[in-house]
Amino acid sequence: KIRLLAEKKLQLTLSVSLHAPSDEIRNTIMPVNRAYDVETLFAACHRYFQKTGRRISFEYSMVNGVNDSPQMAKKLADLIRGMGAHVNLIPINPVDGSPYSATDEANVRRFQKMLEDLGVNATIRRRLGTDISAACGQLRREDAKQAEQATRQTTSERTNAQ
Repeated sequence: KIRLLAEKKLQLTLSVSLHAPSDEIRNTIMPVNRAYDVETLFAACHRYFQKTGRRISFEYSMVNGVNDSPQMAKKLADLIRGMGAHVNLIPINPVDGSPYSATDEANVRRFQKMLEDLGVNATIRRRLGTDISAACGQLRREDAKQAEQATRQTTSERTNAQ
């Protein structure tokens, strides 16, 4: 789809959900990577940039111990450098029951500095709503918990009625 979009030469900024610069890690957090691996994705992104001259924005959720190491920053910079790209670093929100946790603020800043030192423009996205469990991912988890409780209650009521 990115290649088709490049042909249209629309005046827009392409935003790509990347979240990891390697297939090994991206496969675990983004199953779509199995269909469109990092090499395929970046070939399309480079073509998009060459065809349109438009900046590409890469979304990168920072997951503690998963994709936030200096090696990941270097690998990310190597993939992106030369495309006039921008990276949005997104500390993930705490979600009950999730195996993932957010990278601490100091490490997010180190990651950003490393990218910038390697020639990649990066900003840290501000968190909103975490204090009231209304941030991205938190509402979905709460909704799932409520649905699970409602199902258990309905099942219990049916059992008691029999």
